[in-house]
Amino acid sequence: MAGEETGNVTVSDELLAAKAAPLIDKLVADQIASKIAAQDATLWGPDAEHEASIRLSWTTLYKSSRPLIGEVEALREELRGEGVDRVVLAGMGGSSLAPEVITATEGAPLIVLDTTDPGQVADALAGDLERTVLVVSSKSGGTVETDSHRRIFVKAFTEAGIDAARRIVVVTDPGSPLAELGRNEGYRTVFLADPQVGGRYSALTAFGLVPAGLAGADVARLLDQAAAAAQVLGEDNADNPALRLGAAWAAAHAEGAEKVVLADSGSGITGFPDWAEQLIAESTGKRGTGLLPVAVAGTDAPGFADAGSDATAVAIGPASAGAKIATGGPLGAQFLLWEYATAIAGRLLEINPFDQPDVEAAKAAARALLDNPAALEGGETPSAVDGAVQVFASEGVTTEGSLADVLRSFFARAPEHGYLAVQAYLDRLDDASAALLRPELAKRTGLQTTFGWGPRFLHSTGQYHKGGHQNGIFLQITGDAETDLDVPDRPYTLGKLQHAQALGDGQVLTEHGRPVLRLHLTDRAAGLAQVVRAVQEVAP
Repeated sequence: MAGEETGNVTVSDELLAAKAAPLIDKLVADQIASKIAAQDATLWGPDAEHEASIRLSWTTLYKSSRPLIGEVEALREELRGEGVDRVVLAGMGGSSLAPEVITATEGAPLIVLDTTDPGQVADALAGDLERTVLVVSSKSGGTVETDSHRRIFVKAFTEAGIDAARRIVVVTDPGSPLAELGRNEGYRTVFLADPQVGGRYSALTAFGLVPAGLAGADVARLLDQAAAAAQVLGEDNADNPALRLGAAWAAAHAEGAEKVVLADSGSGITGFPDWAEQLIAESTGKRGTGLLPVAVAGTDAPGFADAGSDATAVAIGPASAGAKIATGGPLGAQFLLWEYATAIAGRLLEINPFDQPDVEAAKAAARALLDNPAALEGGETPSAVDGAVQVFASEGVTTEGSLADVLRSFFARAPEHGYLAVQAYLDRLDDASAALLRPELAKRTGLQTTFGWGPRFLHSTGQYHKGGHQNGIFLQITGDAETDLDVPDRPYTLGKLQHAQALGDGQVLTEHGRPVLRLHLTDRAAGLAQVVRAVQEVAP
């Protein structure tokens, strides 16, 4: 079967000869690929068996999701007949990353709200509500960010004289609080996803297909691509691309390369590293081990071709300079390929790839702060102030001198082969220039550097930060918002929620003994410019 249909993966001969080939042989002998396809829950050990037994339906979604095709198309035509063609998705993590990649790849317009930044949510509200349908997507049915978005949009629809219930489509698991709410409130449609698929493996469930299909993406083609790939990915032979990819990751990890640098090399897929980032980090980053995905802008980005001994460069698309691994194939095939490979890597790393034991800690800390308003309002004193930048630091992080001095001292806290995580609790659209910090910092610190928009990354790499290799340092960037948004029937605003999420996560990281430096921008534009200048003063 042609590589473009199956999602083949190629691995450098050097890496295979060193470590991956014996692992592949063992995987083939143990029939791991066919057992995954048959949903054998015993593959990850007795401690993982219960969780795995209710998390393996992703292997057959290319068949079981077929009925959604007609249902989504019918709803799309019905909405368009009413003049509703603007799709806004409220969802986090697995509920937002896959549909964002699908629609971006196909050029289908979808507005994704996976933020608590009031400015970004206000921009979504400022669009034409008369043409808007809101897809509220949450597996648990209780995701605080998504529930806040729903409440804000219900109020906005109602104030505009629009029947809110007719403009809300729900995607959730059967029996969730959101499913019950959707029925009680009479929301337009409630799609129930397969409950035996975890969020990060849910690209080809209702969570991925409903918002993407409503936006105009060809979801039938995605399932066709996955179906073609499934025939190869479930085979027990050394040419199986999933076995090769998972074994390559594990072999590199055994040699000290616990980071995986992801870049598109001309695949025709838009944003795939961001989806793969959650899949890999949340699946493998636990029990003090795992693979840290580092999503970069391209194969020429700092940290890719010069990845170093602690990282493996992976190209999505044709092989490129510096890449030790390259994967090919259309999007539906790639989804399934990487899911198989991640499950295989989990077995080789001896962890459960289907749980996320450390995600709840940051959520609990944020809730505690929301319950204690004094901790959020005037309860903080910066260690230093430099223009529009207030400096807050965990114990042991020096805050003396200029902002550049503070950064130099902070970067020096990283252990050998550690990593730097930049966490921007800002507006992903209006403050997009913050993402330019990643390549600058990677170049100047020599560290593998990740960049995440908060709280989006909390549903992604957040698990690895607490459960994976404990060699990271964490640079948080927060900022005052020009305006704030009340969350109806809740005792907090979006701005306070965003602030609590940043402080809560920082608190948990500090409790894990990790250095945390938070730069708070009292003026976002001026503060970001200051931070950029300070970074540029740090010698490479």
